[in-house]
This record gives sequence, structure tokens and C-alpha cells, in this order.
Amino acid sequence: MTIRVLLADDQALLRATFRILIDTCDDMEVVGEAGDGAQAVDLARLHRPDVVLMDIRMPGTDGLAATADVCADPGLSDTRVLILTTFEIDEYVARALRAGASGFLGKDVTADALLDGIRTVASGESLLSPLATRCLIARFLASPAEGARLGFPDDLAGLTAREREVTARVAEGRSNEEIAEELFVSPLTVRTHVHRAMTKLGARDRAQLVVIAYQSGLVRAPEPLPGDH
Repeated sequence: MTIRVLLADDQALLRATFRILIDTCDDMEVVGEAGDGAQAVDLARLHRPDVVLMDIRMPGTDGLAATADVCADPGLSDTRVLILTTFEIDEYVARALRAGASGFLGKDVTADALLDGIRTVASGESLLSPLATRCLIARFLASPAEGARLGFPDDLAGLTAREREVTARVAEGRSNEEIAEELFVSPLTVRTHVHRAMTKLGARDRAQLVVIAYQSGLVRAPEPLPGDH
């Protein structure tokens, strides 16, 4: 299956570079280019891509608002947003994840990492490294802005004990393989529990499951070490 990608960045040269790179792959193609967020949303609705490669800082409608619009559109439920950012961890990335983005990459990413990232997000997984997850949780996700909360304690009532256990480990940045090893089950079993938890909690993908796990109180952000900022 060919992964259909929409590029959204206000830098034409960067879009051209990404297009050349992506179009050289047999398993993916660029279906459109947008220079701002509003155009990105319009083109997403037109082309229904598998992945939108979205810059945050764009003139007019920025990538944050565009991400929220794409992720809130029922007609784009199968479209995933992968954030591109100059700063790997910042408030805008956290807000984009709350809005439904599936992960993020720095603009200094290598060609192989970019292509692997697109494939990862297109497959339904999130692109959050354990370090990035911990930083985001500690700085932003555990204390959401008013009106941005995704999870509440009552939401956890529908989860089985095993689903809660697996979700907590996902929130700590563990992969399915790592969770499987810790719980003495198969990665496929872990994947099943993750998907069931996502369905019950209304999480769009694994990234939102992480947010909900912290904001509902299933797990708590670690206390900062002395001297940390």
C-alpha cells in the first residue's frame, strides 16, 4: 500500500526537498503541498492523505490550529499528523499532541529517520521517544491548559486491570516489545490491550493515550530532580 503524504510548510525549498525524498520511495508519494495551515486543512479534505507532515510556525493559520482542524474532522479520521519543529520539545508541540497529532520530528532529522517516522505514524503508532515523552509530560501534559484536558479519573472505570497496567507502561514511554517482556505476554497481546484502551478512552492514537493516562491520574509525572528546570 502506498502511503499518501501531504506537506505543510511555509518554506518552499524545504517542501521541495521533502517531496524529492519521499517520491523516491516506492511505498509513499506526495499528494499535495500547503504553504499555510488553512491550505493544509483544505488539501487534507480534498486528498485525504494518510499522513500530514505539518510545520507549526506558519503565517496566517498556523500548524497548531490546522492540526486541531484536521484531527477534529470525522472525514479525516484515518489521517495522521506528524509535526515538524525546529525545537524538539516546546509548548507548541505539547498543544499539537493534545489536539491529536501522532508525534513529532525535528527539522534537522536525517532522511532515513523522516521516512521511518512517516511509516511509523501511517501504521497507527505514535512517534514519541521515551525521553521526549518524559519531557513533555513533566513540562506540559500533566498540567494542561484550561479547556485542554482529555482525561478524567472516571474515564478509567471502563478499563480492565490489564488494560490499565498496559496503558500506564505506554505512558512511561515503553514500546510494545518492552511491555510484553515485562508482563510475560506477546507483543500482539500488548497491542490488543493498547487498542482496546484507546477505543474505550476515545484516544485517536497512542500519543493521545499517553496524554489521557497522565491527565486522568493513572500515572503521575515524576518529581523533578534538584536543580532541574
